[in-house]
Amino acid sequence: MRARQLGLAIAGLVIVALGLAAAHADAGPDGRAVPRVVAASDAVPAPGAVPGPPLKVVVTIKPIHSLVAALLAGVAEPVLLVDGQASPHAFTLKPSGARAAHEADILVRVSPAVEPFSERLIQTLPASVEVMTLAELPGLHLLKVRTGDTFEAHDHGEAGHGEVAHHEGAHEEPGHAAHEPHDVAHDMALGRVDGHVWLDPDNARRIVAALAAEMSRRAPGHGARIAANAAAVTARMASLQQDMSAELASVRARPFIVFHDAYQYLEQSFGLEARGAITLSPDVQPSARRLSALRHRIAALGPVCVFAEPQFQGGLIAAVIEGTKARSGVLDPEGALLAPGPDLYFTLMHDLAVGIRSCLAALPAR
Repeated sequence: MRARQLGLAIAGLVIVALGLAAAHADAGPDGRAVPRVVAASDAVPAPGAVPGPPLKVVVTIKPIHSLVAALLAGVAEPVLLVDGQASPHAFTLKPSGARAAHEADILVRVSPAVEPFSERLIQTLPASVEVMTLAELPGLHLLKVRTGDTFEAHDHGEAGHGEVAHHEGAHEEPGHAAHEPHDVAHDMALGRVDGHVWLDPDNARRIVAALAAEMSRRAPGHGARIAANAAAVTARMASLQQDMSAELASVRARPFIVFHDAYQYLEQSFGLEARGAITLSPDVQPSARRLSALRHRIAALGPVCVFAEPQFQGGLIAAVIEGTKARSGVLDPEGALLAPGPDLYFTLMHDLAVGIRSCLAALPAR
């Protein structure tokens, strides 16, 4: 009963804080409300609450670490495992990272497909460590991994094609048949689910809410501050999504090719048209047949952008676009070139929008 009352109290704090963020929005130059970020120091502790020791949170990858760092501002500093330009797909855990994970209150990862190294790690953790696998969160919008050499327009997110049922079971959308309930964890284990869920801003908001609730449950003395931080992050995300929509509006109908198939959540969120990937997974060398199919697709599309990623071979991009009308660009979906911290997620998403628009807008008219 006490646990239920505590959970309801924490949920109430989150709801009140979110309402306060909306109520304290300032008017922008165009008259629209611009959310004012609430500083962590503005949070008011719950009556009688004792802050207690800092919460120990370990996070696998930069984009999620950024969200956790923003939620824990003024509370604790989360530990990041995959730092620098390392790719989580081929990461080898250091002894220092393993020690941090074993001493943590919470370990946050996305999915076995995104961080393969985490599977072995979690099997060794003590029972005191809470493991949060974000792709298993209720209500998260999940998409199936695409398997073809090239993608057709709108082949993501359609019934029977790209969309996976939300974790809590079947759902129904206008114009689509309901999906049958199934085990999302099983799909992830088989590599069927695209793990780049943070590239959908709506998913990111759901992740923030779930993280805030769990961290407040584990550290109730810090609940008010975490709730205020969550309200600030949610308000900032709404502004980010609006800015990205405006940035990408003029290039929504322009096709492009990516290095690996990491972007379909971004595509679906903003109406973009990726038509193929050089490789389906960055740790798998593309076959000659795949590269040939992509060259034919690029030739058929005419002027198009082909995007590399900073951690992987730029020579493949040059080989694919040689002799075509394509331009090359660079996208960084995991923040490999960015310094970790609470601003990284917002910089990453903004840079993706600017990178896509700047390359596509520079192409000659089709």
